[in-house]
Amino acid sequence: MNFSPSINRRQLMQTAGLLAFAFVIPPDGAFAAEASAKLSSDLKDNPKLSAWLHINADQSVTLMIGKVELGQGVVTAIAQVCADELVIDIDRLKIISGDTARVPNEGVTAGSQSMPNCAPAVQQASAEVREILLALAATKLGQPMDGMKIDDGTITAANGKSVTYWDLVSGKELEREATGAAKLRPISDHRYIGKSIARLDIPGMVTGAAVYVQDMKPKGTVFGSVVRPPTYGAKLIDVDTATVKKMPGVIKVVRDGSFLGVVAERQEQATAASAALGKAAKWNVKKLPIGTEGVFDWLTSAKSDHKEIFSRPRDGGTSAAKVIEATYLRPYQMHGAIGTSAAIAQLGEDGVMTIHTHSQSVFDTGDAIAELLGIDKAKVHCIHTPGSGCYGHNMADDAAADAALLAAAVPGKSVKLQYTRAQEHQWEPYGSAMVIKTKAGVDASGNVLDWNLELWSTPHGTRPAGKAGNLLSGLYLTKAFERPLPDNGGPPNYSADRNAIALYEFPGQRVVTHFVTEMPLRVSSTRSLGAYANIFAIESFIDELAHLAGADPVEYRLRFLKDERARDVLSKCAEKFGWNTYERKKNRGHGIAFGRYKNYAALVAVAVEVEVSPRNGRVHVVRAVVANDSGHMINPDGIANQIEGGFIQSLSWTLKEEVKFDDTGVLSNDWKSYPIITFSEVPHVDVVLIDRPGEPYLGTGEAAQGPTSAAVANAVFDATGARLRRLPFTPDRVKAELDKAT
Repeated sequence: MNFSPSINRRQLMQTAGLLAFAFVIPPDGAFAAEASAKLSSDLKDNPKLSAWLHINADQSVTLMIGKVELGQGVVTAIAQVCADELVIDIDRLKIISGDTARVPNEGVTAGSQSMPNCAPAVQQASAEVREILLALAATKLGQPMDGMKIDDGTITAANGKSVTYWDLVSGKELEREATGAAKLRPISDHRYIGKSIARLDIPGMVTGAAVYVQDMKPKGTVFGSVVRPPTYGAKLIDVDTATVKKMPGVIKVVRDGSFLGVVAERQEQATAASAALGKAAKWNVKKLPIGTEGVFDWLTSAKSDHKEIFSRPRDGGTSAAKVIEATYLRPYQMHGAIGTSAAIAQLGEDGVMTIHTHSQSVFDTGDAIAELLGIDKAKVHCIHTPGSGCYGHNMADDAAADAALLAAAVPGKSVKLQYTRAQEHQWEPYGSAMVIKTKAGVDASGNVLDWNLELWSTPHGTRPAGKAGNLLSGLYLTKAFERPLPDNGGPPNYSADRNAIALYEFPGQRVVTHFVTEMPLRVSSTRSLGAYANIFAIESFIDELAHLAGADPVEYRLRFLKDERARDVLSKCAEKFGWNTYERKKNRGHGIAFGRYKNYAALVAVAVEVEVSPRNGRVHVVRAVVANDSGHMINPDGIANQIEGGFIQSLSWTLKEEVKFDDTGVLSNDWKSYPIITFSEVPHVDVVLIDRPGEPYLGTGEAAQGPTSAAVANAVFDATGARLRRLPFTPDRVKAELDKAT
């Protein structure tokens, strides 16, 4: 089984006797015995059934989806859904994803939206295709549909006569728009949904195939490299290109305003030429307004858009016996992809710019590149190709744009571009720094009466969105594009405010955001957006309140957590961890935290045990338990992998990661200046999965981020009495808090 990346549209359409279909169900992703006739927003612009499924004459089925594989097993899970509803062996599937010339536009693969949106759409599409084929079989066999059975694409009537899907296809007569009339197969009949099917992309990885765009090298490939300015606002004054043009292998030196690049025959030649070009360049350098230590004061004083996003005043009652306040801080943090961003672009004779990219937003990125190049959108063809994981808006889109700019200068040549480690570290869009202030009024027993949360943040969303001004190099061309003013989204997702509204049912709750559109550092979407910091603050603060009330942290949360599924996740996590029987040891402690991503996606509770060194402040996470409810599980192993992977990434953010910078620029330019968690520091993680057959599929990939940070902070407090409110918990920062506590 593979993704068949070499098949093009012409070859596909030449396949004799194909059948094509498309369908979706509402975006809430509800699993139901009967389908809704309402089409989801994903496919309103693609109502033709031919946009999604092809049944081919070679007895295979081609599934075409707009969502892409980012290393989370999404494509495998969607294939499971398709195979079950079509009643075919999963090995018959050929999957095309993220090819802008061949698949429906499902928007950005982000926000944990693939399972709740794409999977139900494919499921209902496949169900409708199955029922259409049954009707065709009934006509061909002269038998009633009732009593017909399907086995791997073969339909058998009650009298024993049979016909295959591939026998039923004669041309385009089955192309039609979705009706929403199809019924889904009973859960009891599922062969793949709910099973831990091995990921379809793993074989290529373990056998050394050129799976990743970083590994690809089409015949005749040349290599590109770009020169970045010293700081964000720097402008190129002058550069002598004559010497560089004479360097070995150099094909072209490209300059457009402050954009500098080079194309050469070999990678090392391009690298050497761009280094020489950088040394020859003279810049007008603009300093940054603040540095690392000043960012939090700057955030709370900068011009911002103030908005009350939630207000439920307490209805009467006594005055609070006590008011408690706390402030929590998150720094700028990187995606920190192990492999730097890359792309391959070629300008063809037909004027089409074809780009292999690991972008999460191939359609929007293609539109932005079209604007960058000044060509029609139809002339940019983006093909999603896996890259090293990052989970968020890193430099994949910029690499695609830079490769296209260089390819436009050498028509007909396939140009491969990959950034250096320093370029990736210093120029990627970071996760935004945040300040979160909490305040609670409690009664004499320590119960919350009034809960207030106020946050300050720069943007979490500057993806290309079809705009060249959101591409890094678009800001430096002779005719520079203006960076679009970022917005904060809206309910119930938000971006900076994601998960800022506590799910606990307090008598009174108010949440206010201060959205700062100015960006001292480039920022955008990083896994879970604002949810990581907001849940860190909420779950740390409620833990503080529990301890002040002399209550067990789990019991205290359950006082205010009324949703049964949320209570179930929290309770099962505590039970698996052994919360009630935990025996504290010297310098060791345990902590717990809960969150429901976006307040409607997957539910996660995290419990950890930590050991803290009083000598140097090092925090070692000894073990962890993560309980998860993702609704109706498609692939349990895939869900467990994402929960564990999200926990580990969040642990790295929480203990180590912080972008350092001063007025001269970003100082974190390698793994020494921006350390991440190592294999030896990863604890044993037990994942508890709660299946909810018949419930909607819930997005999972970003659900563990927030609870992990708070669980660690709460465990450190339990071990030492020191309350950590500034991320990350580096040894020197922890040691300083330990000294205060003693």
